[in-house]
Amino acid sequence: MDNKNALRAGAVTAGSALMMLLMTSPALALTRDDGDDPGQSMSMAATLGLFVFLPIALFLGIAGLVMVLDKSTDRPQKKQA
Repeated sequence: MDNKNALRAGAVTAGSALMMLLMTSPALALTRDDGDDPGQSMSMAATLGLFVFLPIALFLGIAGLVMVLDKSTDRPQKKQA
């Protein structure tokens, strides 16, 4: 019984991998489509800045604003000495 389940799992995995490979074939096309107008390429620094550092900075900024502007009273207050 265990062998049958393993065979079924292998067939499902192989079928899924094959379908993913077949669906990604248009992404590998080398010909341009009508209306395709690519812009200038970005440098590595600009790419990292736009897709890595900018989202991290936005996340940290929003998280900082939430912590600073939090008005909830469910946490203990600091005792003054």
